[in-house]
Amino acid sequence: MHCATRLFALAGVLLTTGCAQITMGPPQPTVENTQALRSSPLAPAQVGVFTVEAGKPAAMDRSHALRGANSVQSPIQGSFAQYLRESLVVELDAAGLLRTGVQTVITGTLLHSAVDPTMGTGTASLQARFVVTRSGQQRYAKELVAHAEWESSFLAAVAVPLAAAHYQGLYRQLVGQLVSDPDFRRALAP
Repeated sequence: MHCATRLFALAGVLLTTGCAQITMGPPQPTVENTQALRSSPLAPAQVGVFTVEAGKPAAMDRSHALRGANSVQSPIQGSFAQYLRESLVVELDAAGLLRTGVQTVITGTLLHSAVDPTMGTGTASLQARFVVTRSGQQRYAKELVAHAEWESSFLAAVAVPLAAAHYQGLYRQLVGQLVSDPDFRRALAP
């Protein structure tokens, strides 16, 4: 009977987790990225088109299943590529480097996007190619990767929001890698 009570309690916990569609919060600038952009003179830039790599499944850009019927999605046009674009926009804007109509344009391609809140160790990864052109001439092109691992709870009610938070954090991390990259900084040098 004791075992049956435990199973009943476990079933109750699993039922209360329900299904949730988690929408990530809007991108916010970070102190670290703003400081990295302000640490040396850089020319203003505009942020151009961000897309998903040709041949990748469209679902990779729209939503990621977390556990069961739970999922995470972007608040920016329902697109992770557009979320990455907006993450860069807010960082450049916070540093006073975002301008329309200038000759320096930053574009991007989302190459990989995944999150897995498996019990034990959760993982998430994000990969994108960034290109900087000035007056139509390519000055920078590089693929960058961000990865996260964390302890993932047995309980979906704990694991799902934690996975979404780690996944969202990868966007700040990836943009941080970009703005700290010496080659990127040379491409934006006045």
